[in-house]
Amino acid sequence: MASANRPALALRYVGILLAATLATAVSAYAQSESPEDKGLRIAQDTRERDRGFGNFTASQTMLLRNRQGQESRRELRVKVLEVEGDGDRSLFVFDEPRDVSGTAFLVHSHADASDDRWLYLPAVSRVRRISSSNRSGSFMGSEFAYEDMSVPEVEKFTYRYLRDEPCGDLACTVIERTPVGEGSAYLRQLVWQDTDELRTWKVEYYDRRDEHLKTLTLGSYEQYQDRYWQAHELNMVNHLTGKSTLLTWSDFEYGTDVSDSEFTQTGLRRVR
Repeated sequence: MASANRPALALRYVGILLAATLATAVSAYAQSESPEDKGLRIAQDTRERDRGFGNFTASQTMLLRNRQGQESRRELRVKVLEVEGDGDRSLFVFDEPRDVSGTAFLVHSHADASDDRWLYLPAVSRVRRISSSNRSGSFMGSEFAYEDMSVPEVEKFTYRYLRDEPCGDLACTVIERTPVGEGSAYLRQLVWQDTDELRTWKVEYYDRRDEHLKTLTLGSYEQYQDRYWQAHELNMVNHLTGKSTLLTWSDFEYGTDVSDSEFTQTGLRRVR
C-alpha cells in the first residue's frame, strides 16, 4: 500500500519544488529589475488592462473655483473611440452654460507623434487647430491644460519607479514619468497607483523649473464590464494660482453607437 502511494508523493514533492523554484526566480527578477524598467513595466501593464473597450460615452460636469471660492459650472458630453494601432479619439461637447453651448473639442492621441487637437467655436462657425506649442494652455478656462485632456500614451514618457507606500487603505507604487517631447508644460510628473488594480489615485505635476505646479486627485472609482475602472471624480488644484477644477463623470456607457465620422473636423461642425 505504501509503495502505491510513492508516485503520488513524488509528484507532490516535484510540484512543491517547482513552485519554490518559480517563486525564487520571480523574486530574483524583481530584485534585479532597474527602477527605470520597473516604472516602464507598470505603465505598460496599466495600458494592457485598459485595452479592448472599443468605445464609451459619458456625461461630465466641470466645476471651476477661483482663489476666493467663487464657482462656475459647465456641462459636457464625452465620447471616446479606441483606435487599434494608435491612440484614442476623444470628443468633448459643451451643453451649458449658454455662452459655451455647442463648443466642441476633439483630440486624436498618437503613440509615436504629437497629438492632434481641434476646437470648434460655434459663434464664428470655425474649427481652430490647437498647435503642439500651445498644448500647455488652459482648456476652456479650467486648471486642466490641453495636454491633460489627452491619454498619457506610454511612449511619450520615460519612467522611474520610486517607492511603495500606503495610499489610504491601499498599497500604492509611486512612479516618476518624464515627457520626452518638446512643448510640455511639465518637467516631470509623480503618479500614485494601487498595486492591485493599477488605478491612478494622484498625480503631481512639476513645471519646467521643477516647482510643484498642480495636483490631480482621483476618486469614486466604479468598474464597468467587470474590467474597466473609471474615476467619477477628478480634482485638479493649481498651487500657484489657488484655483481648482473638479470634473464629475456620470452615465458611462460602453459599446455605444458611435462612428468614426464623429471624430473628424467635419464631424465637429455637425455637433449638436
